[in-house]
Amino acid sequence: MRKILNPFTKDSDYKCFGCSPKNEHGLKLEFYEDGEYVISSWEPVDYLQGYINVLHGGIQTTLLDEIASWTVNVKAKTAGVTSNINISFKKVVYINKGIIKLKCKLIEIKRNIAILSAELYDSEDVLCTKAEIHYFLFKPEIAKAKNLYPGYENFF
Repeated sequence: MRKILNPFTKDSDYKCFGCSPKNEHGLKLEFYEDGEYVISSWEPVDYLQGYINVLHGGIQTTLLDEIASWTVNVKAKTAGVTSNINISFKKVVYINKGIIKLKCKLIEIKRNIAILSAELYDSEDVLCTKAEIHYFLFKPEIAKAKNLYPGYENFF
């Protein structure tokens, strides 16, 4: 397992809700490559609840979308944008049960669409939320020019 560096932090305007350490209201996710997977862990906070003591479904979706984006960066070696998310909420994610785990893998690339599988597990390793995510992939030269994609080598 190896840590994925966040090369975007060099930009003073970088405030991504999902992964910027500079966004005081953000999730501040960090990522690791573990074989075919990109993984992360995160501790829920009570101000992101929906029902009492339950992590809001929109936040769960955001977590899975964010790890999918980083999977595209590292496994497809480019940048992209979400074109579709099919999410299944299987079990309740409680705010007060500790750290949750995220994992994502690239299933396949069809033309310019990456198909990814992302999962959210509670602190007891129970699968709570699963998503199939489709990302529209940019050609690497466009990703570098328009999306500030730093190049694969800058993530390690």
